[in-house]
Amino acid sequence: MSIPTLEEIRQAALRIKPFVHRTPVLTCQTLNRMVDAELFFKCENFQKVGAFKFRGATNAVLSLTDAEAGKGVCTHSSGNHAQALALAATNRGIKSYIIMPRTAARVKIDGVKGYGGEVILCEPTLHARESTSADIQKKTGALFIHPYDNLIIITGQATAALELNEEVKNLEIVMAPVGGGGLLSGTALATRYLSSTTQVIAAEPKEADDAYRSFKSGSFVSSENPTTIADGLLTSTGEITFPLIQKYVTDIVTVTEENIVAAMKHTWERMKIIIEPSSAVPFGAILENRSQFKGKRIGIIISGGNVDLANLPW
Repeated sequence: MSIPTLEEIRQAALRIKPFVHRTPVLTCQTLNRMVDAELFFKCENFQKVGAFKFRGATNAVLSLTDAEAGKGVCTHSSGNHAQALALAATNRGIKSYIIMPRTAARVKIDGVKGYGGEVILCEPTLHARESTSADIQKKTGALFIHPYDNLIIITGQATAALELNEEVKNLEIVMAPVGGGGLLSGTALATRYLSSTTQVIAAEPKEADDAYRSFKSGSFVSSENPTTIADGLLTSTGEITFPLIQKYVTDIVTVTEENIVAAMKHTWERMKIIIEPSSAVPFGAILENRSQFKGKRIGIIISGGNVDLANLPW
Protein backbone atom coordinates (compact mmCIF):
# COMPACT_ATOMS: atom_id res chain seq x y z
CA MET A 1 0.00 0.00 0.00
CA SER A 2 1.51 3.34 -1.03
CA ILE A 3 0.43 5.94 1.50
CA PRO A 4 -0.64 9.42 0.37
CA THR A 5 2.33 11.78 0.11
CA LEU A 6 2.36 15.44 1.16
CA GLU A 7 2.35 16.38 -2.53
CA GLU A 8 -0.78 14.25 -3.10
CA ILE A 9 -2.51 15.88 -0.10
CA ARG A 10 -1.64 19.33 -1.51
CA GLN A 11 -2.92 18.29 -4.95
CA ALA A 12 -6.16 17.12 -3.31
CA ALA A 13 -6.49 20.50 -1.56
CA LEU A 14 -6.19 22.29 -4.93
CA ARG A 15 -8.60 19.83 -6.61
CA ILE A 16 -11.36 20.32 -4.05
CA LYS A 17 -10.74 24.05 -3.41
CA PRO A 18 -13.52 25.32 -5.77
CA PHE A 19 -16.11 23.19 -3.94
CA VAL A 20 -15.23 23.06 -0.23
CA HIS A 21 -15.03 25.71 2.47
CA ARG A 22 -11.70 26.53 4.09
CA THR A 23 -13.14 26.27 7.57
CA PRO A 24 -12.15 28.61 10.42
CA VAL A 25 -9.95 27.77 13.40
CA LEU A 26 -11.62 29.09 16.56
CA THR A 27 -10.39 29.48 20.13
CA CYS A 28 -12.25 29.97 23.40
CA GLN A 29 -10.63 31.33 26.55
CA THR A 30 -13.30 29.81 28.79
CA LEU A 31 -12.65 26.29 27.48
CA ASN A 32 -8.88 26.89 27.71
CA ARG A 33 -9.24 27.83 31.39
CA MET A 34 -11.48 24.84 32.01
CA VAL A 35 -8.69 22.40 31.07
CA ASP A 36 -5.61 24.65 31.55
CA ALA A 37 -4.48 24.19 27.94
CA GLU A 38 -4.49 26.14 24.65
CA LEU A 39 -7.11 24.69 22.31
CA PHE A 40 -7.48 25.43 18.58
CA PHE A 41 -10.69 24.08 17.04
CA LYS A 42 -10.70 23.35 13.28
CA CYS A 43 -14.41 23.78 12.58
CA GLU A 44 -15.51 21.21 10.01
CA ASN A 45 -19.04 21.66 11.39
CA PHE A 46 -19.01 24.69 9.05
CA GLN A 47 -18.07 22.52 6.05
CA LYS A 48 -20.62 21.89 3.29
CA VAL A 49 -23.01 19.08 4.30
CA GLY A 50 -21.94 19.94 7.85
CA ALA A 51 -18.97 17.58 8.07
CA PHE A 52 -15.37 16.86 7.02
CA LYS A 53 -16.69 13.96 4.89
CA PHE A 54 -17.32 16.37 2.02
CA ARG A 55 -13.55 16.77 1.55
CA GLY A 56 -12.93 13.06 0.95
CA ALA A 57 -16.06 12.53 -1.15
CA THR A 58 -15.23 15.50 -3.37
CA ASN A 59 -11.63 14.35 -3.81
CA ALA A 60 -12.80 10.83 -4.71
CA VAL A 61 -15.41 11.97 -7.24
CA LEU A 62 -13.14 14.55 -8.90
CA SER A 63 -10.28 12.01 -9.13
CA LEU A 64 -12.33 9.65 -11.36
CA THR A 65 -11.71 9.54 -15.08
CA ASP A 66 -14.67 10.37 -17.32
CA ALA A 67 -15.01 6.65 -18.11
CA GLU A 68 -15.06 5.72 -14.39
CA ALA A 69 -17.51 8.49 -13.54
CA GLY A 70 -19.83 7.87 -16.47
CA LYS A 71 -22.07 5.30 -14.75
CA GLY A 72 -22.20 7.22 -11.48
CA VAL A 73 -21.06 6.33 -7.96
CA CYS A 74 -22.62 4.43 -5.08
CA THR A 75 -22.06 3.80 -1.40
CA HIS A 76 -23.83 2.51 1.70
CA SER A 77 -24.06 4.97 4.55
CA SER A 78 -26.63 6.32 6.96
CA GLY A 79 -24.58 9.33 7.92
CA ASN A 80 -22.51 12.22 6.67
CA HIS A 81 -20.74 10.27 3.89
CA ALA A 82 -24.11 9.63 2.23
CA GLN A 83 -24.87 13.33 1.93
CA ALA A 84 -21.27 14.20 1.05
CA LEU A 85 -21.10 11.74 -1.85
CA ALA A 86 -24.51 12.81 -3.16
CA LEU A 87 -23.45 16.48 -3.31
CA ALA A 88 -19.99 15.69 -4.72
CA ALA A 89 -21.60 13.63 -7.51
CA THR A 90 -24.15 16.36 -8.26
CA ASN A 91 -21.33 18.92 -8.46
CA ARG A 92 -19.66 16.77 -11.12
CA GLY A 93 -22.95 16.16 -12.93
CA ILE A 94 -23.08 12.40 -12.36
CA LYS A 95 -25.58 10.04 -10.67
CA SER A 96 -25.20 8.79 -7.11
CA TYR A 97 -26.93 5.76 -5.59
CA ILE A 98 -26.97 5.80 -1.79
CA ILE A 99 -27.97 2.64 0.07
CA MET A 100 -29.37 3.57 3.49
CA PRO A 101 -30.95 1.47 6.25
CA ARG A 102 -34.72 1.96 6.43
CA THR A 103 -34.20 3.02 10.07
CA ALA A 104 -32.03 6.01 9.06
CA ALA A 105 -33.21 9.38 10.36
CA ARG A 106 -35.71 11.02 8.04
CA VAL A 107 -33.66 14.21 8.05
CA LYS A 108 -30.66 12.29 6.67
CA ILE A 109 -32.67 10.55 3.95
CA ASP A 110 -34.17 13.91 2.96
CA GLY A 111 -30.69 15.44 3.02
CA VAL A 112 -29.31 12.90 0.56
CA LYS A 113 -32.29 13.43 -1.76
CA GLY A 114 -31.88 17.20 -1.45
CA TYR A 115 -28.28 16.90 -2.63
CA GLY A 116 -29.41 14.93 -5.69
CA GLY A 117 -28.72 11.36 -4.56
CA GLU A 118 -30.99 8.42 -5.34
CA VAL A 119 -31.81 6.68 -2.04
CA ILE A 120 -32.27 2.91 -1.93
CA LEU A 121 -33.52 1.67 1.45
CA CYS A 122 -32.54 -1.71 2.89
CA GLU A 123 -32.74 -3.64 6.16
CA PRO A 124 -30.52 -2.22 8.95
CA THR A 125 -27.83 -4.92 8.79
CA LEU A 126 -24.34 -4.86 7.30
CA HIS A 127 -25.21 -7.88 5.13
CA ALA A 128 -28.26 -6.08 3.70
CA ARG A 129 -26.25 -2.93 3.03
CA GLU A 130 -23.48 -4.85 1.26
CA SER A 131 -25.75 -7.11 -0.80
CA THR A 132 -27.99 -4.21 -1.85
CA SER A 133 -24.90 -2.23 -2.80
CA ALA A 134 -23.60 -5.15 -4.88
CA ASP A 135 -26.99 -5.39 -6.67
CA ILE A 136 -26.97 -1.67 -7.50
CA GLN A 137 -23.39 -1.85 -8.81
CA LYS A 138 -24.37 -4.81 -11.01
CA LYS A 139 -27.49 -3.10 -12.37
CA THR A 140 -26.06 0.38 -12.94
CA GLY A 141 -22.30 -0.07 -13.32
CA ALA A 142 -21.84 2.61 -10.65
CA LEU A 143 -18.44 2.74 -8.94
CA PHE A 144 -18.43 1.98 -5.19
CA ILE A 145 -16.83 4.66 -2.98
CA HIS A 146 -16.07 3.37 0.52
CA PRO A 147 -16.79 5.88 3.33
CA TYR A 148 -13.31 5.63 4.88
CA ASP A 149 -11.24 2.60 3.79
CA ASN A 150 -10.07 4.24 0.58
CA LEU A 151 -6.78 6.06 0.01
CA ILE A 152 -8.34 8.80 -2.15
CA ILE A 153 -10.93 9.47 0.57
CA ILE A 154 -8.19 9.55 3.24
CA THR A 155 -6.15 11.99 1.12
CA GLY A 156 -9.16 14.30 0.91
CA GLN A 157 -9.80 14.11 4.66
CA ALA A 158 -6.13 14.99 5.28
CA THR A 159 -6.72 18.46 3.83
CA ALA A 160 -8.45 19.57 7.06
CA ALA A 161 -5.27 18.93 9.09
CA LEU A 162 -3.20 20.42 6.26
CA GLU A 163 -5.12 23.70 6.72
CA LEU A 164 -4.90 23.51 10.52
CA ASN A 165 -1.13 22.96 10.51
CA GLU A 166 -0.63 25.78 7.98
CA GLU A 167 -2.65 28.18 10.12
CA VAL A 168 -1.51 27.29 13.66
CA LYS A 169 2.18 26.68 14.29
CA ASN A 170 3.92 24.82 17.12
CA LEU A 171 1.04 22.53 18.04
CA GLU A 172 2.17 19.90 20.53
CA ILE A 173 -0.86 17.66 19.93
CA VAL A 174 -3.47 17.30 17.20
CA MET A 175 -6.63 15.39 18.14
CA ALA A 176 -9.40 13.83 16.07
CA PRO A 177 -12.23 11.43 16.89
CA VAL A 178 -11.95 7.88 15.51
CA GLY A 179 -14.67 5.67 14.04
CA GLY A 180 -13.68 4.08 10.75
CA GLY A 181 -10.41 5.98 10.84
CA GLY A 182 -10.50 7.94 7.56
CA LEU A 183 -10.24 11.35 9.24
CA LEU A 184 -7.71 10.12 11.79
CA SER A 185 -5.46 8.51 9.14
CA GLY A 186 -5.46 11.65 7.02
CA THR A 187 -4.89 13.87 10.07
CA ALA A 188 -1.95 11.73 11.20
CA LEU A 189 -0.29 11.81 7.75
CA ALA A 190 -0.70 15.55 7.17
CA THR A 191 0.51 16.36 10.68
CA ARG A 192 3.54 14.07 10.38
CA TYR A 193 4.58 15.75 7.12
CA LEU A 194 4.10 19.33 8.32
CA SER A 195 5.03 19.10 12.00
CA SER A 196 6.92 15.89 12.72
CA THR A 197 7.28 16.54 16.46
CA THR A 198 3.52 17.01 16.97
CA GLN A 199 1.75 14.04 18.56
CA VAL A 200 -1.49 12.81 16.99
CA ILE A 201 -3.91 11.49 19.61
CA ALA A 202 -7.30 9.99 18.78
CA ALA A 203 -10.33 10.06 21.05
CA GLU A 204 -13.02 7.40 21.16
CA PRO A 205 -16.12 6.72 23.29
CA LYS A 206 -15.55 4.13 26.06
CA GLU A 207 -18.77 2.47 24.91
CA ALA A 208 -17.37 1.99 21.37
CA ASP A 209 -13.69 1.48 22.07
CA ASP A 210 -12.74 -1.03 19.35
CA ALA A 211 -10.04 1.26 17.88
CA TYR A 212 -8.57 1.77 21.36
CA ARG A 213 -8.49 -1.99 21.99
CA SER A 214 -7.08 -2.67 18.53
CA PHE A 215 -4.38 -0.03 19.00
CA LYS A 216 -3.37 -1.25 22.46
CA SER A 217 -3.34 -4.95 21.54
CA GLY A 218 -1.69 -4.48 18.13
CA SER A 219 -4.31 -6.60 16.37
CA PHE A 220 -7.67 -5.68 14.87
CA VAL A 221 -10.71 -5.79 17.18
CA SER A 222 -14.11 -5.29 15.57
CA SER A 223 -16.89 -3.11 16.92
CA GLU A 224 -19.68 -5.21 18.46
CA ASN A 225 -23.02 -3.62 19.35
CA PRO A 226 -21.60 -0.30 20.54
CA THR A 227 -24.06 1.96 22.37
CA THR A 228 -22.84 5.52 22.34
CA ILE A 229 -24.38 8.90 21.76
CA ALA A 230 -21.51 9.52 19.30
CA ASP A 231 -23.32 7.82 16.43
CA GLY A 232 -20.72 8.84 13.86
CA LEU A 233 -18.12 6.62 15.58
CA LEU A 234 -19.89 3.24 15.53
CA THR A 235 -17.88 1.66 12.71
CA SER A 236 -14.68 -0.34 13.05
CA THR A 237 -11.39 0.71 11.50
CA GLY A 238 -10.58 -0.82 8.11
CA GLU A 239 -7.87 -2.80 6.34
CA ILE A 240 -6.27 0.44 5.14
CA THR A 241 -6.96 2.73 8.09
CA PHE A 242 -5.92 0.41 10.95
CA PRO A 243 -2.29 -0.06 9.76
CA LEU A 244 -1.99 3.71 9.16
CA ILE A 245 -3.29 4.40 12.67
CA GLN A 246 -0.89 1.82 14.15
CA LYS A 247 2.06 3.45 12.41
CA TYR A 248 1.35 7.18 12.60
CA VAL A 249 -0.89 7.79 15.65
CA THR A 250 0.76 8.36 19.04
CA ASP A 251 -2.10 7.24 21.28
CA ILE A 252 -5.85 6.67 21.55
CA VAL A 253 -7.74 7.80 24.66
CA THR A 254 -11.33 7.02 25.63
CA VAL A 255 -14.10 9.11 27.13
CA THR A 256 -17.33 8.38 29.02
CA GLU A 257 -20.76 9.28 27.68
CA GLU A 258 -21.12 11.78 30.53
CA ASN A 259 -18.03 13.72 29.43
CA ILE A 260 -19.03 13.60 25.74
CA VAL A 261 -22.31 15.31 26.67
CA ALA A 262 -20.49 17.78 28.96
CA ALA A 263 -18.03 18.68 26.19
CA MET A 264 -20.82 19.11 23.66
CA LYS A 265 -22.78 21.32 26.04
CA HIS A 266 -19.76 23.49 26.97
CA THR A 267 -18.99 23.99 23.27
CA TRP A 268 -22.56 25.01 22.45
CA GLU A 269 -22.80 27.32 25.47
CA ARG A 270 -19.35 28.91 25.43
CA MET A 271 -18.30 28.88 21.76
CA LYS A 272 -21.84 29.42 20.42
CA ILE A 273 -21.38 26.76 17.74
CA ILE A 274 -23.38 23.61 17.03
CA ILE A 275 -21.34 20.41 17.08
CA GLU A 276 -22.54 16.81 16.96
CA PRO A 277 -21.74 14.32 19.74
CA SER A 278 -18.93 12.64 17.74
CA SER A 279 -17.22 16.02 17.43
CA ALA A 280 -17.31 16.51 21.20
CA VAL A 281 -15.32 13.33 21.86
CA PRO A 282 -11.79 14.88 21.70
CA PHE A 283 -12.64 17.78 24.02
CA GLY A 284 -14.49 15.31 26.26
CA ALA A 285 -11.32 13.21 26.45
CA ILE A 286 -9.33 16.29 27.49
CA LEU A 287 -11.91 17.05 30.21
CA GLU A 288 -11.56 13.47 31.43
CA ASN A 289 -7.74 13.32 31.28
CA ARG A 290 -6.78 16.88 32.23
CA SER A 291 -3.39 16.03 33.71
CA GLN A 292 -2.28 14.41 30.40
CA PHE A 293 -3.11 17.56 28.43
CA LYS A 294 -2.36 20.33 30.95
CA GLY A 295 -0.35 23.24 29.52
CA LYS A 296 -0.31 21.88 25.95
CA ARG A 297 -1.07 23.59 22.62
CA ILE A 298 -3.69 21.30 21.09
CA GLY A 299 -5.38 21.37 17.70
CA ILE A 300 -8.77 19.63 17.60
CA ILE A 301 -10.61 18.63 14.43
CA ILE A 302 -14.34 19.26 15.03
CA SER A 303 -15.64 16.62 12.64
CA GLY A 304 -19.20 17.85 12.07
CA GLY A 305 -22.33 19.60 13.24
CA ASN A 306 -25.22 17.43 12.10
CA VAL A 307 -27.48 16.93 15.10
CA ASP A 308 -31.09 15.88 15.50
CA LEU A 309 -32.50 19.01 17.17
CA ALA A 310 -35.52 17.04 18.38
CA ASN A 311 -33.29 14.59 20.25
CA LEU A 312 -30.58 16.53 22.08
CA PRO A 313 -28.72 14.75 24.92
CA TRP A 314 -29.67 17.20 27.66
